[in-house]
Amino acid sequence: MSWLPSRLSTRLSCWCLAMLCVVLSLPGRAAGLGSAAGEADFRLGVDVLLDDPALLRGKRVGLVTNATGVDGQLRSDIDRFAARTDFNLVALFGPEHGVRGDAQAGEHVDSRRDAATGLPVYSLYGDHREPSPQMLSGIDVLVYDIQDVGTRWYTYPWTLAHLLIAARRAGIPVVVADRPNPLGGEAVEGPVLMPQVASFVGMYAIPVRHGMTIGELARLFNEAFGIGADLHVVKMRGWQRGDGFPATLAWVPPSPNMPTVATARVYTGTGLLEGTNVSEGRGTTLPFEMLGAPFVDAPTLARALEALQLPGVRFRPVWFTPTFSKFQGQACAGVQLHVTDAQAFRPVLTGVAVIKALHDLYPAQFQFLPGTPPFFDKLIGNDWLRPDIAEGEDLQALQDRWQPDLARFKVLRARYLLY
Repeated sequence: MSWLPSRLSTRLSCWCLAMLCVVLSLPGRAAGLGSAAGEADFRLGVDVLLDDPALLRGKRVGLVTNATGVDGQLRSDIDRFAARTDFNLVALFGPEHGVRGDAQAGEHVDSRRDAATGLPVYSLYGDHREPSPQMLSGIDVLVYDIQDVGTRWYTYPWTLAHLLIAARRAGIPVVVADRPNPLGGEAVEGPVLMPQVASFVGMYAIPVRHGMTIGELARLFNEAFGIGADLHVVKMRGWQRGDGFPATLAWVPPSPNMPTVATARVYTGTGLLEGTNVSEGRGTTLPFEMLGAPFVDAPTLARALEALQLPGVRFRPVWFTPTFSKFQGQACAGVQLHVTDAQAFRPVLTGVAVIKALHDLYPAQFQFLPGTPPFFDKLIGNDWLRPDIAEGEDLQALQDRWQPDLARFKVLRARYLLY
């Protein structure tokens, strides 16, 4: 500014400095960071644990993790734990999809040696759902660090439950490094699981959208459902219930068909289609955001769902051809969900509305998949919703029926919240 008069130059410099301070204080995407200023202090549970590893020091550690097990700088838990000299990483344990996240949904995962570290990798989604005494031999403490998606039928929380049960039997403490609930951790929605349909997509009586972090779920499982393990939850720092998934934290897909946070947001509803003969979008670039079948008329389904005016979501007609899974290589028609207001959006209500609309529009073609009990019942967590839809019950009545159990769960849940 040498060409300006000195007084004006000084005033402009002061103004620019003041404006810079204002911009840096805004809670938006200042300086291209893409995150709120309050997220600058966010720390994952694993970062807090490794900053002060008192729970691990001098011990032989078994690490339960997968591709999502990274710290705030995207460094692998496996690499960081293996490099430590104040404790000794001796074994790895992997959930569904494997410790490196390369297996498809439901695919049997074998135990093996990890190519990078040479450590034994014990599969908890193969011949065993629960670590055997042989797997736990020579381990002093178990650490669990896996990103959850906030939906009851995701298998990772139930791997944790089985881990707690095995650890209690073996007298081994469990450390859970907490992570955010990408759905925000405030809203709780959907039917509470009934014991007669309990399975590996739902062991205990919690609702479809539980509104808890994985650390809070561990506390709930361990105390309310009587596991009684020696449990230690390492809390995150700088996360609050309404924060969702921090913009400063990179999303690592927790499974092959969960590529984005947006996928997790709709999965809590459209995942119900896994119990039907309608494609949930596997084999497309938008799994769980797109759905359909060869027998669906896209504009008709979109109009029917739009007419419901469900909160926080719109429906657009789409046509697609899955490259694998249901209707591989066949032309399908259906809808894409567009979440317009994540706070207002109710994924479970939306998922039930989609199922009901498909049943009502295509009664001769739409089917719930068979099984004892049917897989849809395991997903939704009861044996009444499926027949009620078949009998023509309206959407409000279906929602009203799950409210009393949900209200009781909210009271129980409140005892185990950490944030």
